Order: sequence, then structure tokens, then C-alpha cells
Amino acid sequence: MADKGDKKDFAEGTGGWKQFIYNPGTGQFMGRTASSWALIFLFYLVFYGFLAGLFSFTMWVMLQMLDDYTPKYRDRVSSPGLMIRPKVGSSLEIVFNKSDAKSYEKYVTALDGFLKPYDDLIQARKNILCHPGEYLKQPESILMKKACQFNRTMLGDCSGANNSSFGYDEGKPCVLVKMNRIIGLEAGAGSNPIINCTSKKEPPLAVKYFGSFDKMYYPYYGKKAHVNYSQPLVAVKLMLDTNDTNKDLMIECKITGANLKNDDDRDRFLGRVAFRVHVTD
Repeated sequence: MADKGDKKDFAEGTGGWKQFIYNPGTGQFMGRTASSWALIFLFYLVFYGFLAGLFSFTMWVMLQMLDDYTPKYRDRVSSPGLMIRPKVGSSLEIVFNKSDAKSYEKYVTALDGFLKPYDDLIQARKNILCHPGEYLKQPESILMKKACQFNRTMLGDCSGANNSSFGYDEGKPCVLVKMNRIIGLEAGAGSNPIINCTSKKEPPLAVKYFGSFDKMYYPYYGKKAHVNYSQPLVAVKLMLDTNDTNKDLMIECKITGANLKNDDDRDRFLGRVAFRVHVTD
């Protein structure tokens, strides 16, 4: 059983803590008077206010150095990459049975949806007719740049106009190749870039091409300035025969142009794209 001395020490200890939290004799709260706490609060208010102002000023200076229409540094991407459509999921492969419409329905839907903005009526409403073989250079004083029409019908057999299944029902699928956008790039450096698609294995693959990367679609001025820009496309129709069905076909498409790279081993999408096609009967 605790003696009276222990109880006294406990009471004194408890009283000491109470005095530290608030001392009614001196008016101190946790060892400081109200004026002392006010000075500390004022110091930190000024200190953190200065830091916030310095940060805001630094950000303002940085923003003054940026252009809303053109990135300041563009040296890391000097040559465009290639990509294909349809691209269903994360893999670059087209696998279907030409006798089963459900097996290629997702590719047809993806192609049709991707080509909707290229409908002739939509293009005629928002873009202009341009002169093929000439770069569409526009002065900096014009903030909203004009864009050339790229009509869906230019893709011929791969436009979906004559064959709504884009050749998938006959085992001769269409694949769209697009070149990534780079602001200010005059693709081809004076000549139209050319796409060439080949099979990585023998025998050679029969291919038909529609559309083009004509010079009139370049240069690109950026998403904010070139609001209605329609990316040019090249449609590749794979003319597969009975010898090409029921087997894996690795196909590689490369872009050729004076200022375009397609042989960088460190980047397999720089100026080229490879994909797998497997068609069954």
C-alpha cells in the first residue's frame, strides 16, 4: 500500500505539469506568455510567407520563358517513330479467323472509329485543300494554323467505303501506319517520305499501299496552334494468299526520307514498327 510520501510526490508532479501547461500566476501557456507566442507566430508567418513568395516568383519567371505553342527544348526527339492501327490492347498483333466475323470485329471497329475524323465531309468543313508536293509553311504571326485535308477516301480499298470489314473478311487485312508528330519537322527534307513494309522471313509479302505522307501535311505546329491538324496515314493492305494463312507473319514497316531515321538499334519504334499477323481459314 502506498504511503503518504508517495501520494505527496505524485500530487506535486501532477501540479508541476499543470503549472507548465498554464500558470495562472504569470499567465504563461506552456512556458511562454501570450506576447511571446504572438512573436513566434508572426516570425513563422513572415518566414513561410517569404518562402511561398520566392517559390511563386521563381515559377513565374520559368513560365515567362516557356512558349505556349512550341516546346523550348526539342533536341531529344529529332526523328519520328511509327505506329499502327488497329491496335487492340498493348500488343502489336493482328490474329483472327477470316471465316469468323466475331474474331475480327474488334479490329474493324477500331479502324472505323479511328477513321471517323477523316470522313470527307468533316475534312471539307474544318480543313483546306492544299497543293501536293509543297510544304504548308505558315508565318508565326498567324496563331491558329490551317491544316490540309486528308480524306478517308484517299485510302482506297482500306477506307472502308467499298469493304466495311477492311479486307478482314477475305483474309487480306488493312493496317494503317501513322508517323508520330514532331513540331517543326519538314518530313523528307524536300521529298515525300516513303513507307515500305516487308516480311521479316521469306517468301516476300505482296502489299498494296494507299494514302501518303505528302509534304503538304508538314510542318506540324503543335496541338494548340494546329487544332484541326489531321495526321496523314498510309494504308497497307496485306495481300495474303493460301501460303500465308495458318502461320505467324512478322511484318516490319520502315519510313524512308532524307531526315528520317529507321536503323537505330536502341529504339525499335524510331522510323519503323514491327507487328505480328496470324490469319486462319
